[in-house]
Amino acid sequence: MLQRWPRLADSGVDQEFLAWLERRVRKISCSVDRIALAEMRSWHLDASTGNIKHSSGRFFTIEGLHTRTTHGTVAEWSQPIISQPEIGILGLLVRKHNGTLQCLIQAKMEPGNAKMMQLSPTVQATRSNYTRAHHGSATRYLEYFTDPQDHTVLVDVLQSEQGSWFLRKRNRNMIVLVEEDFAVDDGYRWVDVRDLRRLLRVEQLINMDTRSVLSCLPDGERGEPDTTRLLRWFTGVKSRHEVATRRVPLRGIEGWRYGPERITHDSGLYFDIVGVCVTAADREVLEWDQPMLSPRGQGVVAFVVKNFDGVAHLAVRARFQAGVLDAAELGPTVQCTPANYLQHPPRFLDYVLGASADRILFDTVLTEEGGRFYHSENRYMLIEADEDFPVALPPEFCWASVHQLEALLRHGYYVNVEARSLLACLQAVRCGA
Repeated sequence: MLQRWPRLADSGVDQEFLAWLERRVRKISCSVDRIALAEMRSWHLDASTGNIKHSSGRFFTIEGLHTRTTHGTVAEWSQPIISQPEIGILGLLVRKHNGTLQCLIQAKMEPGNAKMMQLSPTVQATRSNYTRAHHGSATRYLEYFTDPQDHTVLVDVLQSEQGSWFLRKRNRNMIVLVEEDFAVDDGYRWVDVRDLRRLLRVEQLINMDTRSVLSCLPDGERGEPDTTRLLRWFTGVKSRHEVATRRVPLRGIEGWRYGPERITHDSGLYFDIVGVCVTAADREVLEWDQPMLSPRGQGVVAFVVKNFDGVAHLAVRARFQAGVLDAAELGPTVQCTPANYLQHPPRFLDYVLGASADRILFDTVLTEEGGRFYHSENRYMLIEADEDFPVALPPEFCWASVHQLEALLRHGYYVNVEARSLLACLQAVRCGA
C-alpha cells in the first residue's frame, strides 16, 4: 500500500485507518482496458453527427463545440466536449464525535484513476446513477441528501466542473450534519476532518469531488467579508470580453482526427477521446464500457499567496472557458498544461515552477474526476510570494482574501473547481495538517 501512496506513512493518520485502507485496497477486483470507440457496448456513434451517445439516452454524450471569443490569443476554435446536463449529488455526511468533526468517506474505484481507488464523498452519483438507469444496485446513504428531514444541512450549493472539458456541467455539493448512530458499510469510514485534510498531501488519494465539497465546509467563527471590490472587478472583466459557443457535429470538426479507435488533435496536444472496458466487483454495475477524455500531459494548478496586513490573499484570475455557464469563473493564478504552451507560457507559470523550496507551501499531484477523465493529473501548488512579486497585478488578475473566496463558495458559479481544490489544500496548510 505504501508503494501505491508513498506519502501515506508520513500523513499522521491513525493505524486503524491505515488498516481499513489496506483492506479496501486488497479487496479491489477491477480492470480497465483501452478499447476502440467503435467497440464500445451500449454506446453508438451517431451516423449523421458522429456524436457519441449511450443507448439509453442517459448519462452523457460527447459532442462538438465551436467557440468564438474576444478573450486571449486564440479567437476561434472547435473541440470535442462532454455534455452532461443532469445534476449529480456530491454529498458528505459529517458528525461531531468526542469534540471533533468527522466526515464519512468511501473508498471508491473509478475507471479513470491511475491508482484505481480514491477517497470519495459519502455520495458521489450522477442522476442517471442514483435513479438506477444502469439497472445496478442502489446508492448507499442517498436518502440523507435527497430527503434530509430533521438533519442539519450545512452546505447545499450548485458548483461547476471543468469548463474546458464539460459543457455547463453542474453538481449539487452538499454537507449534512447527522446526530444519530447508524451502521456503516466496510467500504465507508468516519475520518476526522483534520486527518482528511492531512491526506490531501498524499498523491492521488483524495478525489476531486471530495476536495470540492470539503472546500465548502463553513467556518462558523468568522463573519461575512466585504466582497464588493472583488465582485466589481470580476464583473468588469467579464463585461470586457465575449464568449460565444454553439454545438456542432463531432465528426469533421476542424483540427481533430475522428477515427474508430479514438479522436485526437492534429498536433498531438490537448486531449484524446478514448474508449474503455471496465470490470469492477465493488460497484453498482459489475461491467460496462464508456468513452473517456484522456488529457495529454500533466497540468499545473497554483495559487500565489501573499499577506497584506497579516491577512492571506490569493492572486486569482478571471478564467474564461467555453463550457462554463457565464463565460468566466474565478480561478487559480496558474491553471494550464505546460506542454500545450511551448512558445508562450501563461503568465506566472515560470514563477510558480521556479519557486524556491522554502516558498512552496503545498505541492502534490492530484487527479481529476475519474468517472469521465482517464488518468487526468494536475500538480497542485501553493506558492508564497517573495518581495519581488508584483502588488499591482495585470487586469485579469486580482488579490482576493481567503475569507472572501470561502464566502463566495456559498454561491454557485463564482469559484471554479480547480480553485476549490486548492482552497481545500490551503485549509490543510492553515490548520497545520
